[in-house]
This record gives sequence, C-alpha cells and structure tokens, in this order.
Amino acid sequence: MGEPRGPSVYSIAAHRGFADALVAGLVPRYREDGFGLARLTLLVPSSRAARTISEAFIRHAGIAGEAGLLMPRMVTVGDLDLDEALGTLLDPLGADSIPPAIEPGRRWLELAALIEAERGETGEPPLPGAARLRLARDLARTMDRLLVEAKQPEDLLGESVLGLLGDLAEHWQASLRLFARVQARWRARLEELGAVDAATRRNLLFERAAKAWREAPPETPVIAAGVTSAAPALARMLRTVADLPNGAVILPDLDLAMDEAAWEELGRAGAAPEPGGEVFARGDALTHPQYHLKLLLERMGLAREEVRPWHRRGMAAAEPERSRAISSLFLPPEASRAWIDLEPEHRRLSGVGLMTLATSEEEAQAIALLVREALEEPEKRIAVVTADRALARRIVQHLARWNIAADDSAGRPLSLTPAGRLFGLLASLASEGPDPLALVSALSHPLVRAGSPEQRKAWLAALRRLDHRLRGEFVAPGLGALGDMARRAGVAEWWEEAAMLVAGLVEPADSEDEARPLADLLDLLAGCAEGLCDTRIWANEDGRALAVMVEELRLDARACSTHLRRGDLAQVVRECMDEIAVRPPYGGHPRIAIYGLLEARMARADLVICAGLNEGSWPQPPAPDPLLAPGVLRALGVPGAEFRIGLAAHDLAGAMGAPQVVLSRAQRDAEGPTRPSRFWLRAEALLGDRLARRHRETRIPALLPQLDRAPEPVAPASRPEPRPSKTQRNVAIGVTALDRLLGDPYQFYAREILHLRRLDPLGADPFGDPALRGTLVHEILEAWHDARVVRPGLPLVPFAEEQLAAAAVHPLFRGLWQPRILAALAWFEQRITANAADGREVVAWEAKGSMRVDGVEVRGRADRIDRLPDGTYAIVDYKTGAPPSAAQVEAGFALQMGLLGLIARDGAFTMGEARLTGEASRFEYWSLGRAKSEDGKPAFGYVEQPVRTGGKRSGLPPEDFLPHHEAKLAEAIDKYIRGEEPFRARENPDYPGYSDYDQLMRLEEWIVTLGPGSGGETGAGA
Repeated sequence: MGEPRGPSVYSIAAHRGFADALVAGLVPRYREDGFGLARLTLLVPSSRAARTISEAFIRHAGIAGEAGLLMPRMVTVGDLDLDEALGTLLDPLGADSIPPAIEPGRRWLELAALIEAERGETGEPPLPGAARLRLARDLARTMDRLLVEAKQPEDLLGESVLGLLGDLAEHWQASLRLFARVQARWRARLEELGAVDAATRRNLLFERAAKAWREAPPETPVIAAGVTSAAPALARMLRTVADLPNGAVILPDLDLAMDEAAWEELGRAGAAPEPGGEVFARGDALTHPQYHLKLLLERMGLAREEVRPWHRRGMAAAEPERSRAISSLFLPPEASRAWIDLEPEHRRLSGVGLMTLATSEEEAQAIALLVREALEEPEKRIAVVTADRALARRIVQHLARWNIAADDSAGRPLSLTPAGRLFGLLASLASEGPDPLALVSALSHPLVRAGSPEQRKAWLAALRRLDHRLRGEFVAPGLGALGDMARRAGVAEWWEEAAMLVAGLVEPADSEDEARPLADLLDLLAGCAEGLCDTRIWANEDGRALAVMVEELRLDARACSTHLRRGDLAQVVRECMDEIAVRPPYGGHPRIAIYGLLEARMARADLVICAGLNEGSWPQPPAPDPLLAPGVLRALGVPGAEFRIGLAAHDLAGAMGAPQVVLSRAQRDAEGPTRPSRFWLRAEALLGDRLARRHRETRIPALLPQLDRAPEPVAPASRPEPRPSKTQRNVAIGVTALDRLLGDPYQFYAREILHLRRLDPLGADPFGDPALRGTLVHEILEAWHDARVVRPGLPLVPFAEEQLAAAAVHPLFRGLWQPRILAALAWFEQRITANAADGREVVAWEAKGSMRVDGVEVRGRADRIDRLPDGTYAIVDYKTGAPPSAAQVEAGFALQMGLLGLIARDGAFTMGEARLTGEASRFEYWSLGRAKSEDGKPAFGYVEQPVRTGGKRSGLPPEDFLPHHEAKLAEAIDKYIRGEEPFRARENPDYPGYSDYDQLMRLEEWIVTLGPGSGGETGAGA
C-alpha cells in the first residue's frame, strides 16, 4: 500500500469483489515468514463477515498452491456482543473498569415492569401482558437506537425537541412522555444493578480502544475491513485506526467516481450547516446507497478525497465498467438527469440479466434451474441473495429435485422449525384450552412418541380414531368432554396417558384471568414437551436454540418476578421464537450459497442471483419508530427509518459487482400482484427500452414449461350412471333420503350403497353449522319431555338454561344463539300449553318408526307426535331455520314429513315400550327462526304447514299430501331398489341437493357438456 500521508483509508470498488480483493492485498503486504498473518488484527463488522474473509483466505492459499496459512486474528465490532469478542482477542482492551452489560432478556422484562409501574402511577389502566411485553421490546429497540447514536436521556429535554412538542400529535406526545419517564426509571434501575446497556458498553469499549491506541499505538498492524456502521463511537475508533502507523480502514463500494455535485446532493449526512443545527435535513437522500458511507466519513472527520482506491482484484472480479454503470444506476435524482446524455459504455450493464416471472413459484423454479446449469461449470460459485425467506425456502426445495443440498444461511425463525412449532402448539393449548384442532395437531406432531416406529405407530393409530370421532362434533371445553369422545372412539386407555401429559397445561387450578409466574408457565410447557417427546424436543439445531431460549427466559423471568396470564402465553412465546433465527448446520453444496441481505455483505461468487426484487421485499418497507416521531428523531440527530433502504441499495450495489448477475422478480406472489422494486425500475430506466430487451433473461423462463414431463392426457369423465347389482340395491330408505334418491340418485348411491360420508372438519363450528344447533335443540326438547313425565308443570326456559349450562357450550355460542333459542323455546312452551287446552296431547317424542313397502324397509324418526282431539295424529318436525316451502314439497324436494305420515298409517312408531300407529292428519314445522311480530319487536318461533292452506297459492291440498308421497315412494322403489334404473348423477337439475359428492362424480368434467335443462346447475347446500 505504500507509506500513506495522513489517514490510511481505502475503498474497494464493487466490481473487484471485497473479500477476495482484500485478501489479495493483505497477504503480500502483511505476511511474515514463520508467522504468516498471525500478527495482523482485522476488525470486521460481523461474525458472518469473519467467515467470508476466512473462506477468501482459504481460496487464496489454494490457488497459490500453499499447504496452509496462519490466519489473522479477527474481531467483530458491529454486534452488540462486542464485550466477548474484544475482551478475548485484544488484551489491551481489558474492560475491568467498564460495568457489565445487562442481559437482553433481563432488560426486556425489567422494562415491562417499569412500564406497568409508570402506567399505574399516572392512573392509566394496565396493559395486557402480551401488549406490555411488546411495548417493552419496542422501547428497548428505541433506546438502543439512541444509545448507538450516543444520545442521552437529557437530549430529550433539549430545545430542539421541546420546541417540537406543540406541533406533535397527541399520541406522539403521550409516547414521548412515556419513553422519557420509563427511560429515567431504567437509568435508576441500572445503577441499582451496577450494569449498563449493551449499546452503552459497546460505546465505552470503542472509546477505550481508541484512547489506548492513541496513547500507545500497537506494534502489530490493525486493519478495519468492511465496517460501514456510522455509529459515532465506532466512527471515532475507525479514525484512530486510520491514523495508526500500521493501521488502515478499508471500506466497501465507496463511489469515488461520483462527481462532486452528485455527492453534495446526497445531503448533510451529519454535517450541520451551523453549530447546533440539524444534522439531517428533510431533503437528505437517506435511501441512497452512498449516504451511510458519507455519514461515516463525516463522523470520522474525513473528506471523500482522502480515500484512496484499492488496486488489488479478487478472483471473481468483474470489469471496471461495471462499477461505473453501478454508479450511474444509483445517481441521486438531480444528477440522474445526466442519463439523457450518458454514453452507452456508461449505461450498459454487461453481464447483468433481468428475469421476470409470472409467480413467485415460477421465480423459485427458474432460479433453481439457473443454479443447476451453472454447476455444470467446474469451480463456478453461485450465490442467491434475497430478503424473501419464503422464496429462499422454495429455491432450496426445487434444488432438492436434483439432489442438490443448499442451505439458507439466513436461517428461519425458531417458530417455524419442528421444535418451535410443537412448543407453539403447546403454548396455544395453555392459552386457549384444549381445542380439538390444536390438541390433535400437537399430539400428532412428528416429534411426539418418535422413540421407535412401533411406539409411534400405536400412538398415531389411537389418535386417528379420536380424530375421526371428533370430526363434525361440537365438543364442550375441557378435557372431560374430550375424554367422553375418546371413550366413544374406543381409545379410553390411550386417552388416559395423553390426558395425563397435557392435564397440567390445559386444566389450570387458577382462574384464567389470574396472572401466574412466567417461569412456572415455561416449566409447564417444557415438562409437557418432554413428556411427549422425551429429550428429542431439545435435539438438533432447532431444539438447542429452543432450549437456550427457554432457559434464559425462565431465569430472567424468575429474576424479574414476571407474571403473565395464560391467555397471553402463546403470543409471548411466539414473539420470542420469531426473534431467533435458526441457521442450518454446514453440509450443503460447497459451491452454492443462499444468503439474506445481511449474510451477503462482503460475499462474492461468479454468478450472483438477486431474487425477489419487489417493493416490500427488496427494499423492505421502513418501519417507523413506534415511540418517537420522525421530527423528534431528526431533531436529536438520529437517521430516519428510510436509512435502511439506503443500506438495502448498498447491498444490491455490492452484489451487482459480480462477473455475472441476474436480477429477478415475480409479477405475483401469494398475496396478489406485486410492484417492481425501485431499484429494478432504475435499472430499466438506465438501460432504456432497446438495451433492456437485450438484457432480458428469456431462455430459462422458456424452459420452465418443458422442465416437467407432461402428464398423460386424461379424457374427461362422462356423466356417472352406476348400475349396482340387485343385492347391492337392497337397502333401506330413510325418510330424509327419498328426495335425494329421486333428485340426485348418485348421491343416494354414494351414501347408502357405497357408505361414503363427508369427512367433517376437526372441531365443529357451532355458528356456521345449523345441524349442530338443531342437535342441541332436539336434545333439550327431548330431555324436557322426558322430565315432564314426572314433573308435568316443568317450565321449559329455565330447564333449557340448565341444559345449556351443563353442555358447557362455547361462550360465543352462548352469546350469539342462546338468547334466540330461549326466546323461541318460550314460544314453543306457550304453543304446547295452548294446544293442550284445546285437547291436543303430546304422546311421543324422538320416536323411531318403520314400515315395509314391497319388501323394502322405510324408516325414520319423528321429533314429536301429538294426538289430536279427533284421535288422529299430528307430526311435528323441529327446524332451527326456515322450513321447506309447500312448493318444494310439491316438487318432491322435501318428502320427509309425508313419509313419516305413511309410517304412522302403514307402520308404527315406538318410544320405549309404547307403540303408536294410526292416521296422521296434520303436519307441522316448528321453527326457531325469526317470526313476524305485530308490534315490530323481534320475535322467534312460528309454525308452518307443508300443504296449501289459508292464503297459500302453491303446494299440495291436504287431501293429496299422503297420496303424493306414496306415489313418489313407489316410483323410487320401482326404479332404483327393485328395478335396474342407473343411479344417474344430477337426474333432476333443479334439485337443491348437497355438494358433498361433486368431486366423486367429477362434476366439473361433464356438467358443461349437458344442454339446458339437463343438469347444468350445481346444487346448492341444503
């Protein structure tokens, strides 16, 4: 590098490849015989950067044919855990006089307690546990943001901030007030603990190192490489390093070719126009990739002219024209007017392709194909860089089809790993109770009972029987109701074991609203997880990360006496796991790397694919500070949220320095249409239409349709017309199945002959399923009639309330439906009492009946049978909604009531030992639905008859009602049960049947081939 005059600051251009170019310059300059590079100390931004530079050293040694190389000492300076790194590697930075940093988890919970105390003193209502902890996390981030910028609590009382208060919205004033008061409490608490914030300790270590190096410059070289953080304390230390006799600061991708006007257009970047003025103006180009470097130079006290170019090249270097093109690409707004007169050689992005796909799935597939193709070239390295972790996972899966193992080095949240998912499910059980879906999901998790295949098989066999029994059932809260279902499923013994494992988790002895120690709740979760999985829950990288999280959170919660309601536990645990990234172990393909934006910094490959270039992904939307208004941050001298967009732009500029680059985006993702990234639009605008067409990557997208073998052509299915044998046809006809047999014979065939039933969802919804409400009402009325045998005057409504309480129905069901049901039942009781006064007597309820017609059994159940004064019977059917109309009965779409009348006449009903037979002369639907009210007030409960009576213009006359049903029954038996008629799908196109069997009959394949009136309408659910 020669003897520098003044500070030694260098910049490695984007096209040179930072890590490889750095190593190419350091080795010949600092290598010593017998010591190699061991006397060199490198200050690097992160542990990932240290690994990247280490890999560059290994590549350099390999190309040079060396058997080995003594590596330099590397110290990370960008992480908040700097104490460990500096204290271990640089003895002159011994930090005995600097207070220890408080643990992040302890700090988080302490801040939550201080927030609660502050709100209590100001008379504000307490926040729920999860909200309080979330606010504490936000407050900690804001504090760190200010501490990194060397802002003290006193700065919030400065004139620049106080002068803004009158212009702030009320909620910003309240949040600023809360932040200032809690921060004051926190400083006092830190003094009690004898600790400091991690960001404060980092600043103190930087100041200590800078002072020690100024007073006694080290004899061995110290190089800061790739550090771009503009934190004031770090910037001052970097200036000290640059001034050392054997020191240097090497920056990545500082644009030395940008003209002075464009450089000035970036804005103040920390340079106030007058003493005490704002260091960040409203018009500053915070989103520019060079802005943070200009800020760093300003805080180091350097001019851009003092930075010298680094002349060494890396192995994967591009041509110099690439850096000039990147500089042109990211010119600030006014300077970008120069694009009009820009020469083609400065406009052209040689080696850069633009690839647009229709969907994110196609984008992942195309990228995987690009990677697969590049691997055919020996020694070619490929890097995929994306901020979209879902896209990264898709790419990994597509590469697996060629047995290419690629790991996403950015990792994935702990909550999405197997161990994290199970822990989250158990936390949901603790918070929400034993919901059937959550319980079955937890008990069927792959880690549960995975000790041996036989144990796992037996466990799943019992669980699946319970799962099947629970489907379509509304189960009352609590393990007791689930135990009843397990006994009905024949797995009572298995359930005892399963219930014992989760009992402490889902059956708390304390009230649900009572807060319990968070440490005790974590003990419950951990104990339940171990009971289900043994120690496998803590195995592998995700289990180890979970174990560390649980142990640290448990210790911190005990130290802070943190209490939490069970209902908040799931949310708190999930948010804690979301903060932890689980990275895969090494072992993937050695020439493939999939990076996030942070991991990709300083990395280099021969082919770099920048994926997911859409707004919201790259760059991600800036998240405003939840506590301090943008104006307050600007007055304090803290960069705004848009600053991170500039970092994302710098990441892209660095990645585009590779020899071969592909920029890709999808026009749609899982949420809908996407907007191209502002960086993508700049690239298209710089190239212009003519050059952009040349840079389009069209070859790979064109290959995608040919990637998979075309499926064998399948001829569309014809309309099914099954013809079962005579023996198979010999089935009974239920009173609710006759209209189905005539309207859509295929449905009858699938249900009664093939015995196929719809698999209901796990855990029935009492709000969207009328059958569930109907079952509940039927059970209440049946129990009431039973009780009236010995207690004739028993009132219905109090009895129904007792039954609903005993059934432990869902609280939402109780709030939404119970008032309506009780109002309708009160009307039912009044009507029954009035009927009794007129000589009408209830003689049977839930009575089973049957008869035989031409040797075929016809059977059904009557909700209620009343004896009329003339000795005939009235058949009553309960409905929770609107009953069938008389026109539907006449059309043959609702034949249940008439068949029940035929059974009473030609067969018999039984209830216990009683047997009823005789003529039925009246048929009534008793509905719990809304009734017409004379006074306009809401009313529920009414009676409807399925015949043409009163002012009805449609329907059957009463005298034709039973003969009509008799004819329909005879037709069905003659054609389908005793005859040979095929069970044709959608025989009657107007039949409003269920759609449960539409997929089985492959309806969509043949329905369009039918003409009008031939079944072209899909049946609606009844």
